[in-house]
Amino acid sequence: MAELQFRFATEGDVPLVLRFIKELAEYEGMLDQVVATEEALYEWLFEREKAEVLIGEYDGESVGFALFFHNFSTFLGRSGIYLEDLYVQPNVRGKGFGKAFLKRLAEIAVERGCGRLEWWCLDWNKPSIDFYLKMGAEPMEDWTVYRIAGETLVKLAEKS
Repeated sequence: MAELQFRFATEGDVPLVLRFIKELAEYEGMLDQVVATEEALYEWLFEREKAEVLIGEYDGESVGFALFFHNFSTFLGRSGIYLEDLYVQPNVRGKGFGKAFLKRLAEIAVERGCGRLEWWCLDWNKPSIDFYLKMGAEPMEDWTVYRIAGETLVKLAEKS
């Protein structure tokens, strides 16, 4: 039986990455919020190098991705890895690929001397929450995520 193989995305993978982002957003009921374009992904992934993408391949086909970037913990005094998106196509779920992605990301974090691997999960996504807990992840219940975006961000940035 074939195993999941990993590779870092290349510039030619941008359409695939966008497709996976849209598939994930559809699963999360948030497809209407996806405004990313191939051009934007190319710029931020390959020109500005602000994030990295792992592609998972099974039996010669791309079946999932993990998009991540480095953050920094002042308390640890070193970087961590923030996992923005992890997606495995529905037709290959249940084969341990989610676990394999997290294992590979943990390996990258350790290889790079990072202090942690973290991510957010939607509160309603019980299957993912159960999976993460089974993997040993700990929910950060004392923290609330805050966001400033869109017009509010622009207004905040305006000079007075």
